Amino acid sequence: MLDVRVNDEIVMKKPHPCGNSRFLLLRVGMDFKIRCLKCGREVMAPRRKTEHNIKEVYRSGEKIDIR
Repeated sequence: MLDVRVNDEIVMKKPHPCGNSRFLLLRVGMDFKIRCLKCGREVMAPRRKTEHNIKEVYRSGEKIDIR
């Protein structure tokens, strides 16, 4: 499991349909609730699938080493 927290910004491998790859983590648990930083759409996704698709994590503007 990755060390991700609420209010972390994550960059996904695949972009959202609006073209943005950056999301804000709103809820962490068995599911992740993430908000697209371009269009504001919120999505609930299974933790395992989301963790697999995370490319980068930013906490307080600084990049966090995830692997």
